[in-house]
Amino acid sequence: MRQKFIRLFICSLLLIITLIFPFAPLVKSATPTSLSSIEQYLTTAKFQEGEAVLLSKLSENPSDDNIRFGLGVVQLMGGTERLMQSLHRYGLQQNSVTQLFPILRLPVPVNPQPQPVTYQDTRNILQDLLNDLDKVKNTLEPIKDDRVKLPLRIGLTRMDFNADGKLEANESFWKTFSLLTGMQATETTARNFAIAFDAGDVVWLKGYCNLLSAMVQFVLAHDTSKLFESTAHLLFAKPQIPYPFLISEREAFGFSIANISDFVALIHLINFPVVEPERLTAALQNLQTVTALSRQSWKLILAETDNDREWLPNPKQKAVIPNAVVTQPMIDSWLSFLDEADNLLTGKKLVPFWRKREVRGVNLNKVFTEPRQFDLVLWVQGTAAAPYLQFGKQTDASVWQRLLQVFRGQFFQFAAWFN
Repeated sequence: MRQKFIRLFICSLLLIITLIFPFAPLVKSATPTSLSSIEQYLTTAKFQEGEAVLLSKLSENPSDDNIRFGLGVVQLMGGTERLMQSLHRYGLQQNSVTQLFPILRLPVPVNPQPQPVTYQDTRNILQDLLNDLDKVKNTLEPIKDDRVKLPLRIGLTRMDFNADGKLEANESFWKTFSLLTGMQATETTARNFAIAFDAGDVVWLKGYCNLLSAMVQFVLAHDTSKLFESTAHLLFAKPQIPYPFLISEREAFGFSIANISDFVALIHLINFPVVEPERLTAALQNLQTVTALSRQSWKLILAETDNDREWLPNPKQKAVIPNAVVTQPMIDSWLSFLDEADNLLTGKKLVPFWRKREVRGVNLNKVFTEPRQFDLVLWVQGTAAAPYLQFGKQTDASVWQRLLQVFRGQFFQFAAWFN
């Protein structure tokens, strides 16, 4: 059951529709925003209308953090729909290659009349996503009320994936869950499944927006045009590339000389010059913000005394998901991981080098602050890491060993949940 739950959660994260913000100390309860006041915009995919209404209410009540929280949720959903529609416009392909890239795993429906897509179009999609994430972060940042609460049935959220102005049966959040995970969710299940999001969930959402922003900034910092020119036919229906024979020979991804050579080219061309180094500095700041917010959120979780439809419980609480248990050793190990991550991101500790005869370690901080061309193959081989090798204290292996033990070998799955 736990493994199925983790898969379900990770899929929701990749949709950026999570809204599954763990945590919050509720010593006393505030008057929550009513369920329907936010859900009416989520269930009808009227995100722009909802944003306008909530902005108006917020201007009248600027200290109402329940309204502000709801506004951030609506903005997040609107940004997610915009991303889905952009990918649909250009005919994103569903195959084993798109599954390699987190954003491209979104269940974008087939577009029978896709528009041609250029390299610049793909950068614009990422920049739009970054702008939407910044908007959500800016909305949530002023929230200070630890009594904020927003009950939501997120499974009822609808999105117009193909931008045809209609909401079809497969354009619901619960239906997407079923398609991606194989779990048999129903609309009745979604109606009965409510999570009481609260103050700590605001912190979680800000953290996840920063994590996604770091990923986008890393890509936009580099020139990936050569990769696009030679492999975009694996991702989009009508890419504007200088090699039309690649498109004409395209076939279902499977075992063939063409497909194998395309995949080899994809790996070979993950060799990106840095064109906007300031974006890598921003990505580093995003990652450091993630660890700070995660530490803050867990402080809120552990201080929580209620037991109200908890998404992520502390050891004394019951989760809204059956059999989803969080133990104190798990939390302690996670906090140790955050400390170790901070040391690596600041360069206070080094990443052990993977070539056995080299005793120096990699300064991860300099990878972001003194960037060079990113070559995946050479990083795996080791020579790309050479400029960042130095003597110094390396990360504590016992921290990582403890993580693997406490999380029973599923640390990365739990990390996506814990944030």
